[in-house]
Amino acid sequence: MNNRKEEERKAMVSIPYLSLKAVTHQHEAEIVDAVTQVVRGGWYLKGERTARFEQEWAQYVGALYCVACANGLDALTLILRAYKEMGVMKDGDEVIVPSNTYIASILAISENKLTPVLVEPRLDTLQMDDRLVEAAVTPRTKAVMVVHLYGRCGWTEHIGQICRDKGLKLIEDNAQGQGCRLADGRRTGALGDAAGNSFYPGKNLGALGDAGAVTTKDKALADVVRAIANYGSSRKYVFPFKGRNSRMDEIQAAVLSVKLRYLDDENQRRTEIANLYMQHIHHPALTLPWQEGLPTNWHIFPVLCKQRDALQEWLKEKGIGTVIHYPIPPHKQGAYREWAQTHYPLSEYIHAHELSLPCNQTMTDDEAYRVIDAVNDFELR
Repeated sequence: MNNRKEEERKAMVSIPYLSLKAVTHQHEAEIVDAVTQVVRGGWYLKGERTARFEQEWAQYVGALYCVACANGLDALTLILRAYKEMGVMKDGDEVIVPSNTYIASILAISENKLTPVLVEPRLDTLQMDDRLVEAAVTPRTKAVMVVHLYGRCGWTEHIGQICRDKGLKLIEDNAQGQGCRLADGRRTGALGDAAGNSFYPGKNLGALGDAGAVTTKDKALADVVRAIANYGSSRKYVFPFKGRNSRMDEIQAAVLSVKLRYLDDENQRRTEIANLYMQHIHHPALTLPWQEGLPTNWHIFPVLCKQRDALQEWLKEKGIGTVIHYPIPPHKQGAYREWAQTHYPLSEYIHAHELSLPCNQTMTDDEAYRVIDAVNDFELR
């Protein structure tokens, strides 16, 4: 009996949370060809490949301008820094941001000597509660940063109206929102005044290393962002700003151009996997992500479970990989000790109970059903 069980265990195919090797393998020949052309071409920074991807990504999201940079955190930081250089913001001004976001959203604000103002999410959408935003606005508020966390659209028409009425900049953290599309066809990344985009390898559109971009319809902002990202240089050896070095290299741009062609199809496959989960997971201990018209690219399929750690261990025993996004909320991190005594109960609840199930374009239906069966068989402890 024991030998048979051991053989069954060995025969069980593991389902990783996300295999970057499998993701790359889907377009490996095209990626290798694109990278080879860059290597043989001998031009590795600020070249034709980066310019081409900037045009492609701007057109894809519906923006007029795209400035490629080193990563998603830099993209957000550059937007806020540019607004300060343009006189739109100054030290101490406030930026409203979700309390349950990944810490990078908040780091970009505090790095610019601006003040993050945390607003709780809704428990159903897991996005910033737009009913609470207006009450958080003060005379020092200069912007609202919506975060498309988990790939779920954090923008609402109500937030947009608040920004218009009060003259606030609307900034998108689109690090997880690649390809997320509204019912009217608009995409995240071009819903506000500016957006920070990340192409970290694990994203729906991921490079083979770090990469990011700023998208906007504001030429003046794009010009300042581009200058700051290039040592503060407006033209060669002319430096109107104290800038930094934040650039996307030609190899990453070439890879992203290849993968962008498949993004919509791959997001559709993620949707198919998510729909199987939504239709067939029926465990009473789990709360599935509320959907009802909420645009999402299913970058992450988050479930809430009060026995989250036990569920994760159970799935691990079944050969199924999961990830917790994220175990500690920003206001409880050591980086923000000044918030240690604050209390954001909904954020704390989400961070204590969230578990992400595997949901990506490389999965088969059989693998999805195996996840479903394992979740439904979870034994409460």
